[in-house]
Amino acid sequence: MKLSKDRIHRMAEVLASRLPAEGYFELSGSQKTLIEELDHAITEELLIEDRLNAEIRKLMKSYEAEIERGRVDYQKMFTMIKNKLVKERGLIL
Repeated sequence: MKLSKDRIHRMAEVLASRLPAEGYFELSGSQKTLIEELDHAITEELLIEDRLNAEIRKLMKSYEAEIERGRVDYQKMFTMIKNKLVKERGLIL
């Protein structure tokens, strides 16, 4: 995850304040609950890419020998696999 937990929490706080103030919705529950839910949603969204990267690293283990011999460029293959999976799964990163 590229953002710290503190940064994510601050983003959630700002969103919880600004969105109702700008008329996007009317808050009927507590602001604390909204902040917690936004914090959770943002964190889950950011973890999608982390989980995808871990899955790609696992897939690339089978190409370890070719990578070591210089037959396959690790970064190029990683990016190629990532782009393919993102497209197949309809992910937005």
